[in-house]
Amino acid sequence: MSQLNFTHLKAFRAVAQDGNLTRAADRIGVAQSAVSVQIKALEARLGLPLFERRGRAMVLTEAGRIALDCADRAFAAGDELVETLAGRGGARQVLRVGALATLSRNFQLGFLRPLLARPDVSVVLRAGSLADLLGELEALRLDVVLVNTPPRHDAATPWQAHRIADQPVSLVGHAARVTGAPLDDLLAKTPLIVPAEGSALRAGFDRMLDRRGIVPVIAAEADDMAMLRLLVRQDAGLALVPPIVVQDELDSGLLVEAARLDELHEEFWAITLPRRFPNPLLPLVLTPESESAPRPGRAF
Repeated sequence: MSQLNFTHLKAFRAVAQDGNLTRAADRIGVAQSAVSVQIKALEARLGLPLFERRGRAMVLTEAGRIALDCADRAFAAGDELVETLAGRGGARQVLRVGALATLSRNFQLGFLRPLLARPDVSVVLRAGSLADLLGELEALRLDVVLVNTPPRHDAATPWQAHRIADQPVSLVGHAARVTGAPLDDLLAKTPLIVPAEGSALRAGFDRMLDRRGIVPVIAAEADDMAMLRLLVRQDAGLALVPPIVVQDELDSGLLVEAARLDELHEEFWAITLPRRFPNPLLPLVLTPESESAPRPGRAF
């Protein structure tokens, strides 16, 4: 069996980056047949397919994605050697995290906190729509996706949904708006800043208002937690949010909690896919407790 060498890795890395044998061969200045031979030799040495052939396109398998990470580190070894003459450094592990663009930044920070102080870990963060992020997860370009509603799935998309937090929801605002009035008066008479229609939290809030027979005064609505935070900071009204979204403002006294809405809550989920080679960093942020049960009121 052929031995692993940098010639194999160079050809593999070029094809992985270009997704095409011809372009990769042109870029590294060798014949296409030579690139194909090197790829086959590497796959034989590793005992696993590194690409799926889709017409003329070469798409990385899960093993191929892992091999590309290793190849990138191998070709960076020379620079790393210069930078680590004093004995510092070493290979860094990478966790690639996608999050809904509308998701609380404070929650994301709390999720990643176990990794942020580690000198041997790099975290890559990407924001986007649910469809885009799940596509990146399925293509093995992300290790985990953070959402506040688990996606529907079937046999073709066997998502693993880990409930990692179940946050209470409150009305929060500037102290001048918090008059000590009964909750129904706050809901009926105070301008409110609420999540946009279509979210699970907004649907639950609307049902609560219907049960109470209350028609609210909606000052603003947004599907972005960061925008809700900005609006309540600007005193546009009382905001319907999990306190974690405005934790810094609550801690500083800029905002206060007007009322806790015990019948409402916001769930946070981490979505993964079953993999033969799971990222070893995932267990540090996905604990057994998070996979089986919520942690009501968990703060970060």
